[in-house]
Amino acid sequence: MTATVAPKDHRALRFLTAGSVDDGKSTLIGRLLYDSRAILADQLDTLEKKAAGAPIDLSLLTDGLEAEREQGITIDVAYRYFATKQRKFIIADAPGHEQYTRNMVTAAAGSDAAVVLVDITKLDVHAKPLPLLPQTRRHALLAHLLRVPSIVFAVNKLDAVDDPAHAFGAVRDALLAFAEHAGISVAGIIPVSALRGDNVTQPLDADWYDGPSLLQLLESLPPAQERKTGDLLIPVQYVAREGEGTGNQPRTLWGRVAHGRVKAGDEIQLFPSGQRATVAEVRLAGEVVDFVEAGQSAGVVLDRQLDVSRGDWIATPQTIHETNRFSATLAWLDTEPAQVGRKYWVRHGNRWVQARITSIESRLDIHTLEAIDAHQLAVNEIGHVIVETQQPLPIEAYESNRIGGSLIIIDPASNRTSGALLVKATQ
Repeated sequence: MTATVAPKDHRALRFLTAGSVDDGKSTLIGRLLYDSRAILADQLDTLEKKAAGAPIDLSLLTDGLEAEREQGITIDVAYRYFATKQRKFIIADAPGHEQYTRNMVTAAAGSDAAVVLVDITKLDVHAKPLPLLPQTRRHALLAHLLRVPSIVFAVNKLDAVDDPAHAFGAVRDALLAFAEHAGISVAGIIPVSALRGDNVTQPLDADWYDGPSLLQLLESLPPAQERKTGDLLIPVQYVAREGEGTGNQPRTLWGRVAHGRVKAGDEIQLFPSGQRATVAEVRLAGEVVDFVEAGQSAGVVLDRQLDVSRGDWIATPQTIHETNRFSATLAWLDTEPAQVGRKYWVRHGNRWVQARITSIESRLDIHTLEAIDAHQLAVNEIGHVIVETQQPLPIEAYESNRIGGSLIIIDPASNRTSGALLVKATQ
């Protein structure tokens, strides 16, 4: 199995590149930009001057921080945009270093696809079984846990091995075995040479591979599907007061629709107040529209004045079920270990509440994919935990709703983002 190309979907695709250090992520993105002619003339002139007659360093197109250029690594997530005749793309180049895994989680949360690079020169292609790098496994698992719809493995640096057919076959078999064990559905396994440009935008001319190029596969991948039917759920992000002066001024409640759709005449219920109202008007980008559906930012005007503020939720009546205790998968991102009983801040939608981890049930061994006993989680570890919040929240399972089922944990002392919670079930 390598990859198959589905009919093209012309909506913009948001994808991230991830993998271990020096796998060639920045070079691959640079190659995509270069071959699709998405580089400005002055950028190209600067790269050619730096190269001084040698081949240009395409990784400099994404490594924008001075420290990144000095060290030849990616530190922060770099976003780039390009388009082909078939589709527009938004790329997030995620760091490979373990200490920057939190940046990769941030990029994955809103992505339609993940391209996990595998550096074939770092692997013993003659070993049986062939061991994959820990960051390859970790990034693929995180993308899977964060419900990135399409996961693609790009086996890079095929130009640097003596027998690319055998090497690619061995790595492909190892990736498929890992994906099957982890329950990951693989959209494709693509052989590439980012440095030379082999099979990045143009199909590979080789008798041992007859699949699509990486770009051809990306052009065919579906974007994330929002839940546009069923109950309404909107986290209120901003409340805009219209008009000037005193008196009863109408207010617009703005937020991105998590699932369902909203239209004038709908009855809604607010959380946490529990008050009900009727939608008088719905706006999209400042214009009055008939309805707004999941994935779009809606402005909701109610038929009466209610006390609503940032962090509240708008929902179909009697569909919000509050809880202050739930089980979740926790991806821990802080150098300070996750501790049972310690108080943290958590953010759910746009609402902040205090919480604590009441128990750590297990930790996931990324090598064996087995759940093992644990009493704390160290940086970059993934575990199953029980969490209690100081105030009840409208929690949903992450599997059914990425917005209602996800929370971030903040260390109250350092204000660092310490972890990402993916709700499994309420208790």
